[in-house]
Amino acid sequence: MAQIGTFTRSEDGSFVGTIRTLNINIKATIKPAAKENERAPDFRVTANGVELGAAWSKAAKDSGAEYLSLKLDDPSFTAPVYASLVQGDNGEHKLIWSR
Repeated sequence: MAQIGTFTRSEDGSFVGTIRTLNINIKATIKPAAKENERAPDFRVTANGVELGAAWSKAAKDSGAEYLSLKLDDPSFTAPVYASLVQGDNGEHKLIWSR
């Protein structure tokens, strides 16, 4: 697992930061979304005004620590990218990629 982004949480509950991989380096925002049904995402991920993905609030089974489970997708990707946004040190949140 590798860290592909760093975010900070705003007072309104959104997260602002950067996603960096070998092919992309973009500023992104993860904003709370109105839930249309129980399976709808809790957050929407946008970059440059374009929706890049969605996130769901989760809690770790062992510790109960809260995190966001993200699915990022774009026509330039060969497949969707799955990641977790977890709280790190000093109030930052780390975007950890997994396959």
